[in-house]
Amino acid sequence: MKILLPPSETKRPGGTGAPVSLGALALPALAAERDAAAAALVALAADPAAAARVHKLSERQLGDIDHNAALRSAPTMAAVDRYTGVLYDALDAASLDAGARRWLNAHVWIHSAPFGPIAALDAIPTYRLAAGTALPGIAPLRRHWARATSEAMAQEAPPFVLDLRSEAYVALGPVPASVPSAYVRVVTTEGRALNHFNKKAKGELVRALAEDRPRVRSFSTLREWAAKRSITMRRGEHIGVVELVTET
Repeated sequence: MKILLPPSETKRPGGTGAPVSLGALALPALAAERDAAAAALVALAADPAAAARVHKLSERQLGDIDHNAALRSAPTMAAVDRYTGVLYDALDAASLDAGARRWLNAHVWIHSAPFGPIAALDAIPTYRLAAGTALPGIAPLRRHWARATSEAMAQEAPPFVLDLRSEAYVALGPVPASVPSAYVRVVTTEGRALNHFNKKAKGELVRALAEDRPRVRSFSTLREWAAKRSITMRRGEHIGVVELVTET
């Protein structure tokens, strides 16, 4: 199984790792797209006024331009530790043992805007780039990433993909039809969709999977594992959609 997670706008600063090696990231078929996106991001940072406008930065966020300028030279840390926010706080990967972190690396792709999907322990710098940003110098991110990312996933051919991304990141790389998958919606027992608790429930789900490390090759086996954990997962009204039910 592979789990697709969204990134987060908020990120932990710093790091002790060597500068990012685009060729060492998961899904190496995306190397050309990664290089082009990184080059465009760095080039935009050379014009701070334009960068602030394109990224829609407030005065308080202008330091993110410096992060983008140093994208290829800045220190790195594991992606799953770099991202913060509700989902990643609930996952709390830093507190997991070594075996659970290795499981995350083998089973989780985090879908970043400048690098595409990357493994949980892939080392990345901090950056500023949202899925909907139009970077000068390359096609809109949806066109830049979607086809190449879907083809890269198809080449990897995981037996099953659990898609926890937001719709904006799904658009940057739909799971190909050749790969069995399920898109997760977080709902109440009455079927009402949630916002804040949506992210928290997804983080808690991935943490539980990393702790137990079940062998999941289909939604049926995932649901069997979830039931043992008192986690309710059920098929949604639409084909390919499953519901993660929370009492909150």
